[in-house]
Amino acid sequence: MQGIIGKKLGMTSIFSAEGKNIPCTVVEAGPCVVTQIRTLEKDGYEAVQLAYDDKKEKHTTKPEAGHFAKTKTTPKKKIVEFRDFGQAKVNGEYKEVQPGDTISVEIFIEGEWCDVSGKSKGKGFQGVVKRHGFSGVNDQTHGQHNRNRAPGSLGASSYPSRVFKGMRMGGHDGDKTVKMISLRVLKVIPESNLLLIKGSVPGPKGSYLIIER
Repeated sequence: MQGIIGKKLGMTSIFSAEGKNIPCTVVEAGPCVVTQIRTLEKDGYEAVQLAYDDKKEKHTTKPEAGHFAKTKTTPKKKIVEFRDFGQAKVNGEYKEVQPGDTISVEIFIEGEWCDVSGKSKGKGFQGVVKRHGFSGVNDQTHGQHNRNRAPGSLGASSYPSRVFKGMRMGGHDGDKTVKMISLRVLKVIPESNLLLIKGSVPGPKGSYLIIER
């Protein structure tokens, strides 16, 4: 599946031809450099490895620097592999990508559908009301105190004398990889490497996204 690495810039809205105001996410997608081609004979699977977003050499390990030097590109922060990449539009023509090629937003077409993966915002330790939607004890009566957002009973005592795995309780919330499928590409702006995707996508501003066709 073809795809590209991007960075979430924020949200805005545009007007459709019918005059409707459509909310959309602005994503800086690419340009991404092809840093390696995985082959069935050598690696056991076929994939195209893309790298995005320059980083300083002092923050790059020697193995990473050697890997990027093979394709004569600067060190990158984010590396992602895409399987079944196939032919892509490189410098205005469709061809099999090679190491050193640059993949841009031109692989996307306005109006088509895409899947977007990103890491959701971390919310720290949260209780059961925010984490799982519990209603708590809504009516304080007969001396109940500080029980509005409590989880309540966790299970039987004598048997099994333990709490089952998977019990919905308070804990760390957010900061998970989330994939949103079938989002429409509203606009492609090649000169600025921008994609306008309908609706919201996971993650805060400045976070990395993986956009797949």
